[in-house]
Amino acid sequence: MDRAFNDASTLYELAQEANDEDSLREVSELTGDLAARFEKVEFHKMLSEEVDPKNAIVTINAGAGGTESQDWAQMLLRMYQRWAQDQGFRAELLDALTGEEAGIKSATLLVSGEYAYGLLKSEAGVHRLVRISPFDSNARRHTSFASVFVTPEIDDDFEVVINPGDLRVDVYRSGGKGGQGVNTTDSAVRLTHYPTGIVVACQQERSQIKNKDLAMKVLRSRIYERHLEEERKKQALVEDSKKDIAWGSQIRSYVLHPYKMVKDHRTGFVANIADRVLDGDLEGFIKAYLTCRITGEWARGGASDEIA
Repeated sequence: MDRAFNDASTLYELAQEANDEDSLREVSELTGDLAARFEKVEFHKMLSEEVDPKNAIVTINAGAGGTESQDWAQMLLRMYQRWAQDQGFRAELLDALTGEEAGIKSATLLVSGEYAYGLLKSEAGVHRLVRISPFDSNARRHTSFASVFVTPEIDDDFEVVINPGDLRVDVYRSGGKGGQGVNTTDSAVRLTHYPTGIVVACQQERSQIKNKDLAMKVLRSRIYERHLEEERKKQALVEDSKKDIAWGSQIRSYVLHPYKMVKDHRTGFVANIADRVLDGDLEGFIKAYLTCRITGEWARGGASDEIA
């Protein structure tokens, strides 16, 4: 970047001396590119935790409310898939439990890309939706909740020891759409880790061995994230995330009726383009969250700051 800045400065001086309009326009383009690169560098400087560059494992769970909340959970899943696509990341659905009528009860998504975890950690917590329910014949307004849990994908650089005696392995037949072979064999795997009570499942692959490997990867990630959270609490470096993920203590509200607005209650950031947010435009919310983590200046009222 230093070389690019020096080249632009030299070109600007020469263009001024020669009064060369074409060169001045070229300098303007170069400085615009430099400004964008500088902003990107400054943005990534906010991602200083050891695991920020890692891939992210995103788990979405529908809250109470049946079909309405399950539909909201699926909307969130689509939002993160669209966000990953816009970032040039890969989003792989590891597991999904579909609802009886519509939507999903839960889903686990692996987002692969540089700093995927550092960017998506801002999404951990309870998300609230307010809208006219498409499932209500009387067209009444409903409020729905879904929780999002984000952990870093842990590779072999991090040692997470899992005692086989602490692990229960269940295999079962995959459900939902998966194509020939997926639903006809006991290829899905569920792991229960007794010491922590963490349960993970994977039914993405046709091979039971591959599903177990993916489930172990998710389990190691969640165990490591729990360790990180304990360290954060000890050092008092970040806010207590338990409040963020408690039911009824939402971090963000998405209002689609009687007006359209999305508000993050932790940072106070507001977007009046709810449709674009649900299509994956999360940049403003992510930047606001990372900035507040650095400055420690959170919005007053936090998650209790309600909007209708």
